[in-house]
Amino acid sequence: MSEINEMLSYPYDPAIMRKYRRLKAELLADGTERIKKKIAFLGGATVDAIAEITELFLLNSGIEPEFYISEYAQYYNDAVYPPEELLSFKPDIVYFCTSYRNITAFPKPADKPADVEALLNAEYSRFAQAWESVTEKLGCPIIQNNFELPPFRLLGNSEAADIHGRVNFVNRLNAAFAEYAAAHGSFYICDINYVSACYGLDKWHDGTQWYMYKYALPMQAVPAYAANLAAIIKAMFGKNKKAIALDLDNTLWGGIVGDDGAENLQIGKDLPGGQVYSEFQEYLKMHKDIGILLTVCSKNDLGNAMAGLEHPDGTLRPDDFTVIKANWENKDENLLNTANELSLLPESFVFADDNPAERQIAADRIKGIAVPAMDGAENYIRILDRNRYFEVLKLSEDDMKRGEMYRANAARAAAQSNIADYGEYLDSLEMKAEIRTFIPMYIARIAQLTNKSNQFNVTTRRYTEAEIANISRDKAYIPLYGRLSDKFGDNGVVSVVIGNIRGTDLHIDLWIMSCRVLKRDMEFAMLDELVRLSKERGIKTIYGHYYPTAKNAMVRELFGTFGFEKISTEEGTENTLWRLETDNYTQKNKHISVNI
Repeated sequence: MSEINEMLSYPYDPAIMRKYRRLKAELLADGTERIKKKIAFLGGATVDAIAEITELFLLNSGIEPEFYISEYAQYYNDAVYPPEELLSFKPDIVYFCTSYRNITAFPKPADKPADVEALLNAEYSRFAQAWESVTEKLGCPIIQNNFELPPFRLLGNSEAADIHGRVNFVNRLNAAFAEYAAAHGSFYICDINYVSACYGLDKWHDGTQWYMYKYALPMQAVPAYAANLAAIIKAMFGKNKKAIALDLDNTLWGGIVGDDGAENLQIGKDLPGGQVYSEFQEYLKMHKDIGILLTVCSKNDLGNAMAGLEHPDGTLRPDDFTVIKANWENKDENLLNTANELSLLPESFVFADDNPAERQIAADRIKGIAVPAMDGAENYIRILDRNRYFEVLKLSEDDMKRGEMYRANAARAAAQSNIADYGEYLDSLEMKAEIRTFIPMYIARIAQLTNKSNQFNVTTRRYTEAEIANISRDKAYIPLYGRLSDKFGDNGVVSVVIGNIRGTDLHIDLWIMSCRVLKRDMEFAMLDELVRLSKERGIKTIYGHYYPTAKNAMVRELFGTFGFEKISTEEGTENTLWRLETDNYTQKNKHISVNI
């Protein structure tokens, strides 16, 4: 593992602070193609170091940030009365970097319940006013810190229960912030309450950095803080991980199944060395339940591997894994084959293996894959959890069904192998599509797709929930979503097209599709509906734009397959412009029933 990846993985090395400039230069020079995003830090304290280390985590994940940083403690003024510099900056994200020290008033022992309630409402309303102002004037997603617990307990253990206690007040304020987040799609909580607890409140509240430099946390805690913040930003732009590839021996259980036999493996809560593996399997099972794909990547005999996975004291079973690769091939090759079978980029994976040699090979040969140092079974859960690979912004129904959807894909592949004619196979799927203009129910999922789709994406534009909601109401757009189901199951919302109307022309700003429905003719069904609606709106010509990236080569000729004419290639680039006249258009979809 490279020095950069090692330093940006848990446990975080405080030396990252002094090596910031060198690490940044190395990251920018590594040739990675990155998306550029503007982030406004509205701080309640000095925040420069936090921004710097957050930048390293984002650069390492394919995001190149540009920062606006407010003057010291000007978070409220900049939000409610944004200066021209902030307005012209046009941030993609506003981050309220506040802390316990930014709570303006706490209850006093003599306060009546009504006084405490008024105090709480006033504190919450001050922040809510700032959030609403940012939403109105800047129109971008917001990340807001909750509050760490106070550095002392005046009332001792009663602090948590008595309404006059600061602990009680902070907990209630955090709960109010959480309720706001649940009700607002583009508002996210950065849980520094949890981060500070992990770090240790005594160390977190060491006042030296505050009194000297107005930093609300010690410098040694900045890497963990920045990693937590970066996880939210990465998830917003589709840079979080989607799958975990797991070794078996001494990773999912103690012992070597081929040598010891399945009956002698260390797993189970009644065995001294087995409980740690049982809890790790339970932890992984919880990830499956939120839509993270579990796969096996093990040098093992398949029969022995299956026997281990059928151990009566194990939590995970073979059916919990989307793909099982248990053979004697190189693990990096198995990882790449698994990614290919699932139509996922290899960088979407986390590889969890107790063997440092196997980890090093995977890290060296597979660009972008996450390879944590799985040292000591008692540390497995903490290592995966603190690295924040699988950050969830808003848990959707489609997320929870993801494993089921990929298993259904495997059933489709098996069905295809039994039918020689591909058109006959498509008909046998009995596909049905719902293709309509955007509706509120799917706004969050549509925004999620725009930020996660990299391969089938002609322009690689990214949108926030707020932008998608605005487009859904704007008559200058034809915005379509496509949901596809068949006899094996529902794939959910898998395609999005956004067309911008300019007179009698329509320019396609976005065309994306989930790779799990490739080669099903869903793109033709989407095109048919786009042309139909365009004709209704008096559109004569549709223009398609293709902007190449390192990952979207598969759609280089998409518009050509649609029957568009290539009319230009931008000088000095491979950007292409395509044209389709809507007159005399003939429908392309022959295998999917649409809106029936």
